[in-house]
Amino acid sequence: MIKMKAAQVAEIVGGTLSGDAELHADTEFKFDSRQIKAGDVFLALKGEHADGHDFVEQALQNGAILSIVSKPVKTPYILVEDVISGLGKLAKFVREQLPQLKVIGITGSQGKTTTKDMLNTVLSSRGETIAAQGSFNNDLGVPLTLLRATTATRFCIVEMGARHGGDISALAKIAVPDVGAVLKVGNAHLGEFGSRENIAKAKGELISALKPGSSAVLGTYDEFTPKMFFVEGVNKITFGESHECDVRAADIEFRGGYAHFDLVTPEGREPVALRVMGLHQIPNALAAAAIAHVLSIPTQSIASALSEHEANSKWRMEIHDLAEVLLINDSYNANPESMEAALRSLVLLTQERGGRSWAFLGTMHELGPESKQMHKQIGTLAGELGIDHLVAISNQDYLDGLSESQTQSHYFGSVEEAKALGAEFEAGDVVLVKASRAEHLEELASAFIEARQVNLEEGAK
Repeated sequence: MIKMKAAQVAEIVGGTLSGDAELHADTEFKFDSRQIKAGDVFLALKGEHADGHDFVEQALQNGAILSIVSKPVKTPYILVEDVISGLGKLAKFVREQLPQLKVIGITGSQGKTTTKDMLNTVLSSRGETIAAQGSFNNDLGVPLTLLRATTATRFCIVEMGARHGGDISALAKIAVPDVGAVLKVGNAHLGEFGSRENIAKAKGELISALKPGSSAVLGTYDEFTPKMFFVEGVNKITFGESHECDVRAADIEFRGGYAHFDLVTPEGREPVALRVMGLHQIPNALAAAAIAHVLSIPTQSIASALSEHEANSKWRMEIHDLAEVLLINDSYNANPESMEAALRSLVLLTQERGGRSWAFLGTMHELGPESKQMHKQIGTLAGELGIDHLVAISNQDYLDGLSESQTQSHYFGSVEEAKALGAEFEAGDVVLVKASRAEHLEELASAFIEARQVNLEEGAK
């Protein structure tokens, strides 16, 4: 963060300071007292299960110089009506003080975090870059990401998510992005928005907020994104796999679970060999490439960085080679589009390895009234693709979609019960574990990993 006195911070957030006005705040803002380091500012947030004000003392002991609170405490503090609102004001001020900083906003129904990670790899090769940590994409995450920027920071990448109309518009007013990218309008959060049209409106808030001289980077993987409105003077660039796209993938191949293609931009053509699993990573790579292109990064540098990038977000298409059984742990999130992509990758990998395909699927959340039908459609797809074993966990709707096929179905009411099938894996098998985060299927993936490792150790004796 840029260096500011406590009194100045208090003035910007509209709060009342209790403590040393000359104290400098120039490190990080954190809401987890366990992660506080010397010089940090602690944010006392009130959550459903805990109140940050109860941990102000712990934060102080860990090195916090100041806390931002919504009720008085015994240690130095800035008192505000709403901590998150005050944080947004501070982030907007910091953004205004850094005119040289290029801010990139990324939104979409899927792929935001992977695209952000890929872009971070590309831009970091050209200058100091900060990016959202994990999936930090809301009214807390965006300001915290911006506040990490200093006068030395060249690029700042923020993810922008939405639960309601107006959310992304509010985030854009804080971040003032130089580049806004929409990846795809899909079915994620359909239960909250009611229709894909409403989802498109919410995602489009990022593009309509762009100012003249900035760039709109639009995917071509749905009918809404390429048509999003932007004001006159905004540069538009599209990405996808058709010849009409400004940035596209050509000569696509799938080897060992990874996509290989030629990256084609208005500047040139360079080969890319991705190190993240699945053909569905191509759109994410193209989005990162298109953003980097409008930021004047040479195509050769973009292709090279994409080919060096490795997955660094937990439980997203994590690959584990376990005693001749390949496990794909994709338990962080799920929606119909990402589920389809994961199943198609499972089939291709199984064809290469010659074993059987296992799909352990848990519930996809936030799909609204169409949830039952969408789960059924995924089950239908699994049968059509020839998945050998479809394992539904706590959701029978997947199995309702199976017609007459060679796919063998299994149902378990809990993760614990499903662990037993791990004993049936054979050499050459490929196993996919996927569900929405709340289903905790990472526990199932961990159990499979531990069981295979035990088998390895016993076999070596």
